[in-house]
Amino acid sequence: MKIHYLAIAILAGTTLFACNKNAPHADAYGNFEADEAIISAEANGRILSFSVDEGQLLHDGEAIGAIDSTQLVLRREQLQASIRAIAAKSPAISAQLAVFEKQMASAKQQLATLDREKKRVENLLKSDAATPKQLDDINAQIEATERQMDVILEQKSASNANLSTQKGGLLAEILPLKKQIEQLDDQIAHCRIVNPVGGTVLTTYAETGEVASFGKPLYKIADMSTMTLRAYVAGDQLGSVKVGQKVNILIDAPDDKQLEAAGKITWISPKAEFTPKVIQTKDERVNLVYAVKISVPNSDGTLKIGMPAEVKF
Repeated sequence: MKIHYLAIAILAGTTLFACNKNAPHADAYGNFEADEAIISAEANGRILSFSVDEGQLLHDGEAIGAIDSTQLVLRREQLQASIRAIAAKSPAISAQLAVFEKQMASAKQQLATLDREKKRVENLLKSDAATPKQLDDINAQIEATERQMDVILEQKSASNANLSTQKGGLLAEILPLKKQIEQLDDQIAHCRIVNPVGGTVLTTYAETGEVASFGKPLYKIADMSTMTLRAYVAGDQLGSVKVGQKVNILIDAPDDKQLEAAGKITWISPKAEFTPKVIQTKDERVNLVYAVKISVPNSDGTLKIGMPAEVKF
């Protein structure tokens, strides 16, 4: 194939060549398209700010607006107040158990005193300076003190179990409230309008001051740094095309010229279809063809959605 090149334009990311339009017949025809995404609201409320214009380039994660979250914040504060009120009813286990600790300490001190007194009486009894009754009385006091200590331990254990049950019940009331706060936090976060994908804004559907509802479209965006040319080839051409193959793309240019760019086939349809009306003449529309997708770099923005192009394999 002989092509007379008149000019060469090297653009960032895409190399385009200007050539005569009366070049040999192309192998396939198609139109450029891009992966479009409609970004919708994720919360209900009045749009407080929305700084998006058609043609604007947005980055992934860029904050572009906000939806009123006043009611959500007030509900969150109400739940927090409920949690504080429930927590105030929670028993002070340590403080209440401290009473039993003091009683136990006093009983231990009394038992230690009785043990010393018992030893003294035993020594006096050996020298006949004390009576057996005195020793019996002290032993009786020691037994009574030990029984008292056992009762204190039982009371402490029972009180601890009761207080723990009460506290567990209150904590069980608080847990659902905390989960509701987490849900509200998530809803409040969604009131911030954050762009999820990088690309160029194609169309806007909302304005500041409007009332948004969950799922309402806000704008349409597409990543146009790489365009997809959907072209159609005849069945007898399938043997000469394959996924990953590099091809030449011809685009109409002023002065009856064409720009040439490099592309790569990324997909070939497994099924035949009738030629789309926008591609071929009326006589050729009845032919069965196969759709192919060709990836073409477009970092300089020369290629546009819907732009027609020709393909040379």
